[in-house]
Amino acid sequence: MKIVDDLLPIGSVVQLHEGEKKVMICGRLQQQADTGTVWDYSACLYPEGIIDPNELYLFDNESIERLYYVGMQDGEEFAFRQFLLGEALAEINKGLKEQQEELV
Repeated sequence: MKIVDDLLPIGSVVQLHEGEKKVMICGRLQQQADTGTVWDYSACLYPEGIIDPNELYLFDNESIERLYYVGMQDGEEFAFRQFLLGEALAEINKGLKEQQEELV
């Protein structure tokens, strides 16, 4: 996993490289259940929203081609983003390192 410098807030609307529709970010630092891969974001189709919770888009910052809208940002969002980029990311990295050590 790469180092994440910053994350867009929930509700941000983006278009992905080679994407045909916009998506809205609905989760951050999401772990893919079947592989354990941690992605920067999960998103649903915009404007449709979450049609099937088992069919969310998982992607990283590098996959974003265009930013259409930045989601709400207030004190609570900034504090939570600090938590995600600090403690939560450290815990995710620790878990990934332990998984890699088990494979060796």
